[in-house]
Amino acid sequence: MKVVTVIGNRPQFVKAAAVSGPLRAEHDEVLVHTGQHYDDELSTIFVTELGVPRPEVQLGLGGGTNSDQTARMLAALDGLLAEQQPDAVLVYGDTNSTLAGGLAAAQRRIPVAHVEAGMRSFDRAMPEELNRVLTDHLADLLLVSSEGAAANLAREGVAGDVEVVGDVMVDVAVLLAPRARADDEPLHAAGVTAGEYLLVTAHRAGNVDDPARLEALVGLLLSLREPVVLPLHPRTRARLEAAGLLDRLAAGAVLLPPLGYLAFTSLLTRARAVLTDSGGVQKEAYLAGVPCVTLRDSTEWVETVDAGWNVLVDLDASAAAAALGRPAPAERPELYGDGHAAQRVVTAMTRLAEL
Repeated sequence: MKVVTVIGNRPQFVKAAAVSGPLRAEHDEVLVHTGQHYDDELSTIFVTELGVPRPEVQLGLGGGTNSDQTARMLAALDGLLAEQQPDAVLVYGDTNSTLAGGLAAAQRRIPVAHVEAGMRSFDRAMPEELNRVLTDHLADLLLVSSEGAAANLAREGVAGDVEVVGDVMVDVAVLLAPRARADDEPLHAAGVTAGEYLLVTAHRAGNVDDPARLEALVGLLLSLREPVVLPLHPRTRARLEAAGLLDRLAAGAVLLPPLGYLAFTSLLTRARAVLTDSGGVQKEAYLAGVPCVTLRDSTEWVETVDAGWNVLVDLDASAAAAALGRPAPAERPELYGDGHAAQRVVTAMTRLAEL
């Protein structure tokens, strides 16, 4: 079977690190990087650190509005699929690349497999929510991380086949977290001590594109009593500079450049807690057993909230302080599988080819 896999950002590189190896052991894969979040240095890090195959096709389609970017990706991928004639298209998560890849395939009647299907924040103001819902309703094979995601799809009556495979991020964490945890260099570079700092990520448009919310975010971070370490997403840095807030934040937090998976995981696994607006980081914190404070008022990873490891505070500084003051739960259930999700994805893809 020939599979075209479409990726476009950091989390999708990490997921491809789990799946591409076993997929290529049984089938032919063409890995396509749309360039949605293009950073050549980070791309190189993922290839060398995680063993992700270097994408056979790089489209370089970053920038623009969500609609403009998705339209350009859709046009480019339509031509690519006409040329490649794959037996299936594999997409991950909830980015513009996900929707464009899924829609281009569905229009050409090529079966679509969606990894991390069924996640819902129930906030249609989020572009990611629109992308994941639309992709789920055009996919032929919906590969979900949890029973909760499967229940979401059952309520919506999707047409494709749903299979609970677990989360491929667990596979990566099982493989690489011990190596990351043993590396002290990221701690030394940040000038912090294990267990005595807060790791922060922020890049969602809803938080950084609105000047008032961006200022509230900066105020929240500067109100925290423990040292703050913030690897700065290029989008966030640009917005901080434009708003004249970068120097103010730099005076009270350790600002780092974007990090590769291992360096970031090293900091995450030794943090006292994580504050983030990223869905992926919420899940990574849970897998690492690190309390998470989510800088949004909704989440697609509802199981982490129900388990007590994640608290939604939006940009309320008082609520964030209260959440950070809570003790960590005594138990951390295995919510997202056993570290063998990638092979289940490949097995399901093989069955898809036989239909």
